[in-house]
Formats: sequence, structure tokens, C-alpha cells
Amino acid sequence: MAALASLMLKSRAGLLVPGQSSLLESLRFASKKSGTSSKTKGGKSPGHRYGFKKQDGNFVHAGNILATQRLIRYHPGAHVGIGTNKTLFALEDGYVRFTKEVYIPEPRNPEVNHIITKLPKGAVLYKTFINVIPIKQEGKFKLVDMV
Repeated sequence: MAALASLMLKSRAGLLVPGQSSLLESLRFASKKSGTSSKTKGGKSPGHRYGFKKQDGNFVHAGNILATQRLIRYHPGAHVGIGTNKTLFALEDGYVRFTKEVYIPEPRNPEVNHIITKLPKGAVLYKTFINVIPIKQEGKFKLVDMV
């Protein structure tokens, strides 16, 4: 292709008057094929579907996933475990209860420096805990209804 173009340029350039400059001498072909920009790539993957999987009052079996999350937004309460990817799951059969409880962080927790110091004096932090109230409570302490 390039050889054919150079032959065409040479043959046409000879037809022009020697004093005229030809536009054909400055003609170049693309050396690379054009592609799409990086801005248009991606964005076609589906969402992660984080959030609640079981609602307050639902019956769950042991091992059922209660909530999925990227950061720890919901904390594990009674009879609830937390997985390596911060997934909350039921440890026993029972009913799901959501509670808001006062959160008191440990003194050497790095969260203290970032969050607690920026709060106004006397402010109280509340965190959402997910609990499972088991059906069988023989031989164990009885959980009071957490409303």
C-alpha cells in the first residue's frame, strides 16, 4: 500500500509545473488504526448488590446471609457472625432484630482520632447492630425482646 502510494505521488508530481508546490508531496497515511478513548471503556459491569438480605422480623436459618457490605456499616450483634468480606450471617435459627446502640470505641482505636475528635462535645454515637433471637432458649439466658 505504501509502495503504491509513493508511485502515485511520483507519477503525479511529474505532471505539475516545476514552479508549483504540490499538495500530494505532504500527504501522509495513518500509521496506527484509531481506537476508542479510555473514557468510553468500562462502566458496563453490574452493581455489587450490597445491603440487607433479610429484614427486621424475618425468620432465618443458621448460615443465612443477613447483610452484605463493603465497609462495616452494620455491626454483628447476638448470634450473628461476620465473614472475611464483612458479610453478616446468622449463627442460629431465629428471628432478625435490628437495634441502634450507643457506640463507645476503644481508647487506642484509630477511629477515635479521625471521628471522635471532630464531634461536638457531649455528642453520642449510635451504631446499627443486627441480632438474631433464637427459637430454642432452653438452658440459656432468655433474651429480652429487643425493640
